[in-house]
Amino acid sequence: MPPAPQTCPRCRRTSATGAGPFCPYCGRYLAALEWVAAPPAPDTPPVVPVPRRPYAGPPRTRPQRGGYPALPWVRATGPEGATPLHAARALAGTAVPLLWATAAVALVAAGAEVWRYALLLASRADALSGPVVAASDALVLSAGTIAPVMTVLAGALVVLWTVRAAAAAAAGAGVVPSRRTRDVVLGWVVPGLNLAVPGAVLAEIEHTALRRPAGARPRPSRLVLVWWGLWAAGVVLSAVVLLWGLRTGVQARADGVLLHALLDVLAAATAGVTAVLVGHLTRLLSPARSDRRELLVRVTGSGRPDAAAGPARAHQPVVAGEQVAVE
Repeated sequence: MPPAPQTCPRCRRTSATGAGPFCPYCGRYLAALEWVAAPPAPDTPPVVPVPRRPYAGPPRTRPQRGGYPALPWVRATGPEGATPLHAARALAGTAVPLLWATAAVALVAAGAEVWRYALLLASRADALSGPVVAASDALVLSAGTIAPVMTVLAGALVVLWTVRAAAAAAAGAGVVPSRRTRDVVLGWVVPGLNLAVPGAVLAEIEHTALRRPAGARPRPSRLVLVWWGLWAAGVVLSAVVLLWGLRTGVQARADGVLLHALLDVLAAATAGVTAVLVGHLTRLLSPARSDRRELLVRVTGSGRPDAAAGPARAHQPVVAGEQVAVE
């Protein structure tokens, strides 16, 4: 018997007899869905919950079968990790990039001060733009804040590297360090002493690292002398800028801008030369290994025996070889 026509609940149209389970007009499924809840069959066994075992304490340890023994972790510290040479290498690896970054920031600060001075000159003839002045002030403030912070961090690393390098140089040469740690640190930070002590300490490190006689007077290299001059000029100029800031007046402030720019340029140069010097002295303390060996590349021999040498020598060919040194 064909199914009776059904009315679509969506479009309210009546489909023809034998049109199928879907509405020919909108495509909706015509059969009504009814959910009926029925009780389980009487022959279905009831679900019985499994009783839980009572708590018997934490799990018991089992003996280890194979693998590494169950030992606690111990930090391995070899003899090289406690040497001043290893500490000097590690400090140089951190201080040198920080010194180059400090030099870059100091150059930016110098450029900001020069820009401010140019705006001061331009303000004498015409009014300045507000956004330009704000940008100049922001650059001076940001660079003038970041540069001193990086200088202090790099300076602390250089002072600590100096202490470790002096100890490493003395240990490598088999002598006693000429200065105590406290004297080296005070020589870096005490005004007046920091004009002479840092250069002398670096000259002594270079003298000892080159294995020169301990009783001879250190003769600084040109690199150490250049650094010493830049460092002393920077210390003196820093004092001048600090005292110049106590003056009042428009001209004094304009001159102070130029002095700050000059100090930033000198600080950048000093930081760059310091990075080069630290790397140079670190390489002197731990020179690269040069394993050289001789390698035989060609063998030539004469087939004619020496008749005058007798029968014992006649069976030994004359062999000439060419050797080169290979690293």
